[in-house]
Amino acid sequence: MGLTQMMSGIAPFVTQVMLRATPVFVSAGQISLVVSNMGWRSHELAVLPLAVGAAAGARAPREDGKADETGSLGEVSNNCDENTGDGIASATVGWTTVTLPAGRYELVCNLQNHYANGMYQILVLN
Repeated sequence: MGLTQMMSGIAPFVTQVMLRATPVFVSAGQISLVVSNMGWRSHELAVLPLAVGAAAGARAPREDGKADETGSLGEVSNNCDENTGDGIASATVGWTTVTLPAGRYELVCNLQNHYANGMYQILVLN
């Protein structure tokens, strides 16, 4: 994850951002998501189910530039503590372990304007 300049998690709209997951294809079941924030701002990672035929990034962002997190299946939002907190600070790591069935998921950073600016990626479980 990365975002340039300023330290807060709030990104101005139309700021260059990036979220990359490796690998994109993993086996279904219990998986651990380890998130390294290599940017200047705080970030988080939410796991959202992706409907059949839907593309990552196709959710309509709300006015605050966030995606609707209804149905979230897990979140990394605090340093080395699953599902709690206000974001992963710059140059730190967070994690969560979730059990997911086969399917398609969208990984998103859902801090203000991050999703609208492109911080999302597909994750496929076989």
